[in-house]
Formats: sequence, C-alpha cells, structure tokens
Amino acid sequence: MDNNFFKNIEGKTGVNMKDVLELANSLQGANFKDESTVRNVIKRVSKIANKPVDKEMEDKIVHSIVAEGNKLDFGTISNMINKK
Repeated sequence: MDNNFFKNIEGKTGVNMKDVLELANSLQGANFKDESTVRNVIKRVSKIANKPVDKEMEDKIVHSIVAEGNKLDFGTISNMINKK
C-alpha cells in the first residue's frame, strides 16, 4: 500500500497505522474462543483507538464473541464501543 494512503488515514482518524498493522499481524491464528485472547484484543483496540472500554462493555464484547460466536473485527468492537 502507498505510504501516503496510511498518512491520510492517520491524519483523519488519529490512529497510528503501524499499530493497526501490528495488531492485525498478531491476530493471525489467534484463538477467539479463548476469553483471555479476546480481552487482550479488546484492550489493544481500545488503546489504539484511544477509546476507553469499561469492564461492563468489555464483558459484553467478550460474551458476544466467545459465547455467541460473533466475529471479531475492528468494526464489531468499534460499533459496540460507540453504542455505549
């Protein structure tokens, strides 16, 4: 991808694309049935997005992914965070 593309995204969102890419790489092969893994991902996404997630919201997201089998992606977590 073009470096300017990432710089434009960073400028518009304030999110460091290097952090996003590192997170995406770390998720390959991760076990999303494991509650600890899912909680770790939520915390990392929260930190990258600079959006704190309280314990209640974290529990809802974890339940949604682990128990209900919803997929884990930035959109899912972002939507849940923004609904609070």
